Amino acid sequence: MAGIAVAVWAGNTSAAENRPYLALGDSVVFGYITQAGFEYLNATNFVGYPDYVAAALRFAEVNASCPGEATSGFISSTGADNGCRPFRATFPLHAAYTSTQLDFAGAFLQRHRNTRLVTIGIGSNDIFLLQTACATATSPQTCFNAGLPAVLAIIGANVETILFSLRATDFHGVLMVVNYYSLDYSDAASTALATLLNIAITKFAHAHGAVVADVFTAFQTAASTTFAGGKTCRAGLLNASPQNQFLYDVHPSQSGQKLIAETVERAYRAATAAERDDD
Repeated sequence: MAGIAVAVWAGNTSAAENRPYLALGDSVVFGYITQAGFEYLNATNFVGYPDYVAAALRFAEVNASCPGEATSGFISSTGADNGCRPFRATFPLHAAYTSTQLDFAGAFLQRHRNTRLVTIGIGSNDIFLLQTACATATSPQTCFNAGLPAVLAIIGANVETILFSLRATDFHGVLMVVNYYSLDYSDAASTALATLLNIAITKFAHAHGAVVADVFTAFQTAASTTFAGGKTCRAGLLNASPQNQFLYDVHPSQSGQKLIAETVERAYRAATAAERDDD
């Protein structure tokens, strides 16, 4: 039985090698867990939605994400960063590289012309950087509100640059922007901010032939139960805070990661079905 299991797994692996999948982005993509201590020394301790997507679609996954990656840092080694650079200087990522994430992605796609899917989830760290910058202001909320339009414009422009650059490699597979969930759908301000961020990161998707995995709506639906009352945390979709198990962290739990994966899988299948119909 053990021999049969090994043979089947080897066959699946061989098939997947001809079906590369490149995952790009931030800590959500990485599968990050806050305050994980020695677990950071081994990247395989962190399971993100790309792992579930690759298993479901039988793809060979390469996850180049980096916790704390902001849109400017994704593009330039001197761009704004919310912790990616110190993290990767200390701990391993899922994929080893010394360049920017964009440069790695471009080189990967040029070497792997048969790549089927590229997903990108990025933008939230730009918002976190603004929140940090405004934390010591006389009125943090006033500071944040004043700076938000410019930050959203930067996010939109940077994501457009990223999508353009990925397509410029002659990549013809499914290019997908994975949007963000609200931390609390019962909170109007939190949900409005997530909506504005999602508008910014998806603004130029269609122009570059990219599809959108609507995680925002998937999480909203899952959190709409009577018990959860719109609270993403009470729906079990976010990691618990290390200090208080009844409070939440901003990162998805494994059930949250699986829900993101299911959303990505549906978007991929819809996109490939549409391509077949066009043919």
